[in-house]
Amino acid sequence: MNEINKIIWLLLLIQKINSELDNTYWIKRLILQQNERNRTFGGNLMMNHEESKVNNILMHYKKQEIYEAFTNSRNFLPSRNFMQVRDKIEQSIVYKIIQAMPKGAVLHSHGTSAVSSEWIFNNVTYREHLYACDKNGFLALKFFEKPSNDCNWQLLSELRSHEDQADAINTKIRNQLSMMTTNPDETYPTNNDAWNKFEQFFKFIGPLLTYRPVHRDHFYQGLEELYEDNVLYLELRSTIPKLYDLNGTEYGPLETMKIYYQTTERFREEHEDFVGVKIIYSPHKNGLTEDVFKKINLTSSLMKKYPDFFAGLDLVGHEDRLVPIKKYIPGLSHLINKVKFYFHAGETNWYGLASDENLLDAILLNTTRIGHGYAVVKHPEVLEIVKQRNIPIEVCPISNQVLGLVKDLRNHPANILFASNFPVVVSNDDPGLWGSKALSYDFYEAFMGMMSREADIRALKQLAINSIDYSSMNDYQKVVAKDIWSQKWNKFIQDFYNSDIYFHFLQAVQKKRIADP
Repeated sequence: MNEINKIIWLLLLIQKINSELDNTYWIKRLILQQNERNRTFGGNLMMNHEESKVNNILMHYKKQEIYEAFTNSRNFLPSRNFMQVRDKIEQSIVYKIIQAMPKGAVLHSHGTSAVSSEWIFNNVTYREHLYACDKNGFLALKFFEKPSNDCNWQLLSELRSHEDQADAINTKIRNQLSMMTTNPDETYPTNNDAWNKFEQFFKFIGPLLTYRPVHRDHFYQGLEELYEDNVLYLELRSTIPKLYDLNGTEYGPLETMKIYYQTTERFREEHEDFVGVKIIYSPHKNGLTEDVFKKINLTSSLMKKYPDFFAGLDLVGHEDRLVPIKKYIPGLSHLINKVKFYFHAGETNWYGLASDENLLDAILLNTTRIGHGYAVVKHPEVLEIVKQRNIPIEVCPISNQVLGLVKDLRNHPANILFASNFPVVVSNDDPGLWGSKALSYDFYEAFMGMMSREADIRALKQLAINSIDYSSMNDYQKVVAKDIWSQKWNKFIQDFYNSDIYFHFLQAVQKKRIADP
C-alpha cells in the first residue's frame, strides 16, 4: 500500500468512525505527519518492490521490539548501558538483519582500540618474548629480546606456568584490556571516571601494539573484523606511533605508514571486494604545546610520501581536560585548504566552555567532517553552517553512552540531526574497549534508539550511502565503492528470502500469530 492509498484509507476510516468531525483537521494532520517523515533521515529515498517487502518484515520486528519495551521500559535496550545489554542486542532480529546488511564504510575509528579485546588476549598475550612487570599495582607488558633494567621484568609465559598465579594474572590482563564491567553506572559514575579507565587502557596497550609484528597483525585483524561485518572501507585515526623490534630498533612514522599501506594492500589482494583504507593522522593533545606543533608539522611529510593513502589531520584526547583547538591555531592555520581536517569537536556535555567551543574552531578551520559533534545542537550558527556546507557529523552512539555523555540513547542530541536529515554518518570509535565489534552494534543503537519508530530500511541505506559519499575517497574511488556496495545491497535483499529470519516469519504468518505484511 503506497502513502497516498494509506492516507485515503485512513481518511475513510476516520470518516466512518466520526462523520461529524471536520475532515479538514485530519487531512492537515496527515499531511503534517507525512511531511515530517519525508524530511527525516533517509526519507527521500525510494524503495523498490523487493526492498519494500524486506522493509515490512524489518519494521514488524522493530515495532514489536519497541512496543514490548513501551510496556516495560527496562526492556528497551538503547536506554541501558551497552555493556549490560550487548548479549541481548545479539538476540534481536533487528540486529541480525542489520548485521547481514552491507554497511558501507567506517569513517571514525581509532587504530589502538579497533580490535576486539578477546583477539588481543588470545593472540598477542601468548606470543613469545612477552615480559610482565608490576608497576605500583599496574601490570605492564612489553616484548623484549633481553629485558631492560627499569623494572623487574619476568616472562609472562613463566608466570602463567604457575597455577597459583595464572588465573590472577589473566584476570588482571583482561581487566586492563577493556572497560567491560557488570555494573557500569557504579564503576564509572561520571564521564571523568570513564575517561580515567579509557586512558589507562591506552597506557597499557601501547607497548603491546607498537611491537612491529603485533602492529601489523593487529591492523590486519581490525580489517578482518570489519569485513566480516560487511564493511568495505575504513578511514582510521592513528597517532602513527613509533614501532620497535625485539632488539630495540625503532621505526618512525613514515615506516609505520608503510606498514599500514602494505598491510592494506595485502588485505585487498585477499579480499577483492574490500575497497581500501585511508589514514587520518591524529596526534594526541597531551604534552607540551611545542611537542604537539612538531607532530602537526609531520603532516606535510606524510601527505607528500603517501598522497593517496593519507586522508588528513585530527587532534585527539579528552576535550574537557586537554588544550582546546584554539591553542593550536598557529600550527594549524598554514595548513588550511592544504590539508583536510577531521577534528574531534564538541564531545562534551558542557556548554560555553572551551571544549564545546572547539566546534567554532573546527568550522573556522574548514574541517571536512566533525568527530562526534555531541554539543553541536547547542550552537545554532555552527548547526546552520553544517547544513549549508554539508559537513557530516560522525556520530558514535555506543562511545557517547559508555564514556558517560548520555545514558539513554533516546536523549542523544543526534536525534535532532536524524529528524532533520542533517549530514550524518554512524561509526564505532573504540569498539574493542567495551566489548563491541565492527559496526553493526552502533547501527542498531542508532536505528532503534536515536531514530524515530517510523525510520525504516531507507534510513539504514542512507547511513551506508553517506559513509561512502562523505569519505575522503576521490570521485572515481567513490564510484567504484558505490558500485560494489550496490551489488552487495541487491544481493542482501535477494538473500533475505533464503534466510532463517524470513523462514520463521513465514511460519508465524501461516500460524496467524502475525498479520501478513
